[in-house]
Amino acid sequence: MIQLTELLQGAKTVAIAGHIRPDGDCVGSCMGLSLYIRKYFPEIAVTVYLGDFQDSYQFLEGTDQISRDYGKEISYDVFFALDCADMARLGEAGRYFETAKKTVCIDHHISNQAFAQVNYIEPEASSASELVCNILEADKITKEMAEALYMGIAHDTGVFSYSCTSSRTMRTAGMLMDKGIDFTKIIDSTYNEKTYLQNQILGRALLESIMMLDNQIIFSAIRQKEMKFYGVEPKDLDGIVQQLRNTKGVEAAIFLYETGPQEFKVSMRSNGRIDVSRIACYFGGGGHVKAAGCTMQGSVYDVVNNLVAHMDKQLRQVET
Repeated sequence: MIQLTELLQGAKTVAIAGHIRPDGDCVGSCMGLSLYIRKYFPEIAVTVYLGDFQDSYQFLEGTDQISRDYGKEISYDVFFALDCADMARLGEAGRYFETAKKTVCIDHHISNQAFAQVNYIEPEASSASELVCNILEADKITKEMAEALYMGIAHDTGVFSYSCTSSRTMRTAGMLMDKGIDFTKIIDSTYNEKTYLQNQILGRALLESIMMLDNQIIFSAIRQKEMKFYGVEPKDLDGIVQQLRNTKGVEAAIFLYETGPQEFKVSMRSNGRIDVSRIACYFGGGGHVKAAGCTMQGSVYDVVNNLVAHMDKQLRQVET
């Protein structure tokens, strides 16, 4: 395991960034680590780079200090890449990764090839937030840090329902709960609660979903014209693919949303028999065995047919 004090020795500037289109774990891990460094290493200037995320995450302390200014020329002493499987997923913040004197990656994606100088990668871990907890001194974690890290763990475990949830995960979550956080409110306001528009686009995706491969695969797609009609952004589409996966009898779910002409962001979820990480990696993406994604070109049917062909092959291999 890496030692935070050693990583920060002599550092005056630190950058922390997560993947593009940050989810709860990405935001939670970045904010938890940044708050810890700011409190216990006050001599270090910390900059957090994150893209747009759900408004419900704004309650976390420090989110008002997140930077989206990528125009300055600076070489950070240490750059932390959190919850990010490869450098390309850092987006615009990747320019600072390339110029940093020391780079550190803390991640739990099985597709991560250890792209930093220092790597702490545990594919079996529930979340990047759990791994961040592992490198912090538990008795020094404040309520505000705990809120961020608990949110991250809760989101990436499906509120402790996914198979990535371990006994260590539960012990870590219990430690964070003991910091006095309102864990029920965190889950309700950032995970369960949806806006009216989010519910509308979810309903549209479910209504127009299609079953394939003898009802073993379900998919749905949302185009830009539909996003414009409902007044939603990519961050409002979180949770759709998971709801599709919950359909009784399916082995995997595919959700696409259009990002440009003949270009789609793909999210896949599996119930176990299909390794969606293998499929995502084949098409230039990555993720976990049961949750992965990529970006693909072509029509909706081109994309879906390519993905389903790989899923069909895996299912046939399992049967034989």
